[in-house]
Amino acid sequence: MAKLTDFKLLSFDVYGTLIDWETGVLTALQPLLSENNKSDTYTRRELLEIYHKHEASQQQKTPDLSYCDLLATIHPDLAKDLNCNPPSEEENTAFGNSVGKWPAFPDTVDALHRLAKHYKLVVLSNVDRNSFSTTNSGPLQGVSFDAIITAQDIGSYKPSLKNFDFMLERVKEKFGVEKAQVLQTAQSQFHDHHPAKKMGITSCWIVRPGAEMGNRDEEIFDWKFDTLGEMADAVEKDAAK
Repeated sequence: MAKLTDFKLLSFDVYGTLIDWETGVLTALQPLLSENNKSDTYTRRELLEIYHKHEASQQQKTPDLSYCDLLATIHPDLAKDLNCNPPSEEENTAFGNSVGKWPAFPDTVDALHRLAKHYKLVVLSNVDRNSFSTTNSGPLQGVSFDAIITAQDIGSYKPSLKNFDFMLERVKEKFGVEKAQVLQTAQSQFHDHHPAKKMGITSCWIVRPGAEMGNRDEEIFDWKFDTLGEMADAVEKDAAK
């Protein structure tokens, strides 16, 4: 079995792994729920399951639609499923533009700075460039990534294998890094770990205990940590040996 320090590059999912995607989504849904007096009607899990259903379906229908526009598109569908009145265009747009405000997990920024001492850091995200730029300059506090690859650049969304192919080609061309030297680092089994296995990419599961979205009955991983901070601790321990 390889050691964590045998790899040269971490390919990160962002929303769910570095950013608290679920809290961001739930916060962005609050105006709709409040206006319709339904703030206490649904559980966290119910809201996230409804959200995930519409998000995944829309990503299949319109793989080339930017993520912020995709969220604006599904906002009326969410309202319908939640028995709310149809939202205005302004409200749909506000929901789509919420992405850049979603908060980082408390361990994320420090862990990224520590991991950057040992690896190239690459973003492989399902969002659009503008949304990620807002996240990077805001909640991620300007952390420097060696490459940023979004669904907008590729024209499809994970779990499509096309996204992982694109990433592997890009990192080989830019850094000379081979597939065996890449460690996919992510929370979502659905978006990252299952397709990574199909691609023969080693993966590190950042569990984020309590997360609802992206889970699967079959849990695939080569390493497993509750937080990115714990992964950084393990990397530093390996490097010190």
